[in-house]
This record gives sequence, structure tokens and C-alpha cells, in this order.
Amino acid sequence: MEAPMRRLFRLLSASALAALCVVGSVSAAEDDLRNAALEMFKPLPSTVPSVKDNVITPEKIALGKALFFDPRLSASGVFSCNSCHNLATGGDDNLETSIGHGWQKGPRNAPTVLNSVFNIAQFWDGRADDLKAQAKGPVQASVEMANTPAQVVKTLKSMPQYVEWFQQAFPGEADPVTFDNMAKAIEAFEATLITPAPFDAYLNGDENALTAEQKEGLQLFMDKGCASCHNGVNVGGNGYYPFGLVEKPGADVLPENDKGRFAVTATADDSYVFRAAPLRNIALTAPYFHSGKVWDLKQAVAIMGTAQLGEELNDQEVEKITAFLGSLTGKLPEVTYPVLPAETNDTPKPTANIQ
Repeated sequence: MEAPMRRLFRLLSASALAALCVVGSVSAAEDDLRNAALEMFKPLPSTVPSVKDNVITPEKIALGKALFFDPRLSASGVFSCNSCHNLATGGDDNLETSIGHGWQKGPRNAPTVLNSVFNIAQFWDGRADDLKAQAKGPVQASVEMANTPAQVVKTLKSMPQYVEWFQQAFPGEADPVTFDNMAKAIEAFEATLITPAPFDAYLNGDENALTAEQKEGLQLFMDKGCASCHNGVNVGGNGYYPFGLVEKPGADVLPENDKGRFAVTATADDSYVFRAAPLRNIALTAPYFHSGKVWDLKQAVAIMGTAQLGEELNDQEVEKITAFLGSLTGKLPEVTYPVLPAETNDTPKPTANIQ
């Protein structure tokens, strides 16, 4: 007859072995999920990324920060880059479409500026190749800041402090205060607006960075095909796709008069084609889509299911995918509001009629 203590030890050993097998199985499944995610996504870099034809320096970043917050780049002296890309509210303005010069309402929802350096191009239709080109657009757009390059340069040159900052940011240039250099400085600052999130920690090996529900949502996000368009370091922003690939949303979500990238390429195949939205910090940037018509993230997820995947996602699936999207909310950079250069008698006065 087997001794009681020996039998107990044998039973405990068998239980421990079974538990180890379960743990090992769970660990293997965790590794499989993260490895699959690493094939679709990339964590944010730990340093400021380089940008084409624009060496980023501390002096250029500091100048760009001042310009980003300066409303005097607008004709009215009212609107700055931060007006539509508010760094305190997720890098956008949380409006259906932005309000600009003369209180005009813009045609599209303002995308977040956070992590925008990782997008393939800027704007919903990709009409700006990079952040330098993007910085020039709103300054000159009649519905946004309604200014001219010449007036911007005249304004900046009228303030000695700005002239000094441009000289420091662009050393060796005979005339550094230019519209192009303004855009380069803003690009340099915007390249620093990176928000590391729990999802990055998970991709870098921290199993506990995501909750169980978020991991289930990540699995669904990949299995359902969401990651076919929303992938890479910015979880989107790196390709163009028809909105309504399978089933077009109603005109309240997809306005018929906005054909997206068609306005850039004049190619019929680009009708209602838009850049896939980057999904980092998506929980902070309602309302959603280029039309800004949807305010609830769960509703946006459900719409994407029918429009892009041809599938009615059930409530539980929507909940889990939305939970995963919450893991993309990152730590916003600490930005101290800058003290801007003082105006002089030579600084152009606001010229706009504000209704």
C-alpha cells in the first residue's frame, strides 16, 4: 500500500505539472498574439524621427513651437495652428469641421497633429507630401488663416526676436526669415509630438500593458481585417482606400459632394478614396471620419465593419475592438505655452473683417 505522504506528494506534483502546462499554453498563446501583432504594427521610436530635407535641431524645434502657437500667422490675428490642432484636446479641435477665417466652417474634420509625422502624407486626401507642405496650406487657405506668404514674412521680420530665432534655427543663411523656413520649423516641432501608449509597451514585450479585453480586441482587429488598412507605426495613415469598400455609408456620413482623393488625382478610381485614418489617440479625437458626423467611437467601429469589411459586428465584438483602440491612447508630450515675440510699430495690423 502506497504511503499516504508519498501519494499526496505524487498528486501535488501531478497538479503542479498540469498547472505548468496551462501556464505554458497561455504563455505560448500570448507570444503568438504579440508576434502576429509585430507583423502588422510597429512600436513608436524612442527618439524624434528624422524628416526629409529638414535637419531637426533644438533651435528649429523651439522656433517651430512659437510659430505653431502664434495667431499672427493668420490674416485676422485670431487663428493659429493650435486652434484646429489643439494639443490639449488630442491634437485636434473636437469639432465636426473646423472654424476658420471670418468664422467660416471648413469642409472636413481636422485630423490630429499627434504622431502625424508617421503618416504617408498629410490631409485626408494626401495632397501634402509632408508636414512642411501641410504647414503652408492652412496659412494660405481662405477658409482657414487666409494669409499670404509675403504678409507672413513681413509680420515675422517686424519682430526682432523672431529674426534672431530664425538666425539661430537656420545658421549661415543670408536671409533666414522665409515662408519655407517657417514651414520647416513647424515641421520640426510637430515631429516631436509623439505619444507612446500601452500598445507600444505591449509590442516591446510587456505582457501586462494590455488588459485581457484589449488583447481580445487586438485579436479581433487583426482577424476581422481592420489591420489590412490600419497598420504600421501609426495604426493607419499609410495608405488610401475607398470609404464604403463593401457598402457605402449614408450621405450623412459620406457626403456625396466630397469625393476625397479624386480632387487631387482627377482619377475616377480615386472617387471617395481617403487616407486611412491613423488610430493612435482615437479615443480622444471625436468626432470621426472626414465628415466629422459620428461622435461615438463604438458607432464608428460598427460603421467600419459594414462599410469596409461587409460584416455586422456584434455588440461584444465592438466592445472588445473599442477596448483595444483605447490602448492606443498615449502619453501626450508636455508642452509649455510659449511667450511669443512682442509686436512693433512695423508689425502689420490684422486686416480681416471679423463678422
